[in-house]
Formats: sequence, structure tokens, C-alpha cells
Amino acid sequence: MIYLATFNWGWLLGSGVIGLAMGWIAIVQRGQGWQVVTLRKFVVLIAGLVLASVFHAVPGRFGYWLDLGLAMLAAYVAGCAIGSWLRNLVVSRPAPAADA
Repeated sequence: MIYLATFNWGWLLGSGVIGLAMGWIAIVQRGQGWQVVTLRKFVVLIAGLVLASVFHAVPGRFGYWLDLGLAMLAAYVAGCAIGSWLRNLVVSRPAPAADA
């Protein structure tokens, strides 16, 4: 990971900045969200990719791309969370008081 952070810091920074921008401009909707089955499949997929990266199941160039892709995904998701949080701090309005 130190190697990835040292030689690909620009890509990691870029994915974090894009995530920050997407988190800032995203419109928060209180919708249905993902179905439980779809969410579980996604979590299993990401966990499988992380395990493949940890145990070096994918050798060579493709393993390097897997590691870099997972690091960029983490930077993007962290940027999205920070951007949404900052937007909530800056743009949020208090709820109007209800007439009693």
C-alpha cells in the first residue's frame, strides 16, 4: 500500500476530489434505497475483491490494478462521505417550527 500511495498519489487524490465533488452536488433523496439482496451481493463482491487483494490471488499487472482500484474506490467513497457531510453543514436549513 505504501508503494501505491507513493507512486499513484495523483490518482488517489483525483478520485478523492471527484468523490468530494459528487458528495457535494448529490441531491439527497429519502428513497427506497437498495434491496437487501442486492446490497448483500455487493458487499460479498467487495469483500471477495478485498480478500483476493490481501492474499495476492491475482498476480502481476492485474493484481496491481486490483489493488489500485480498491484504493481508489476507498478514496472515492471517503470523498463522497466528506462532501455530503460538508454540504450538510453549509447548506442545511433548520426545520420550520410547527404552529401549536
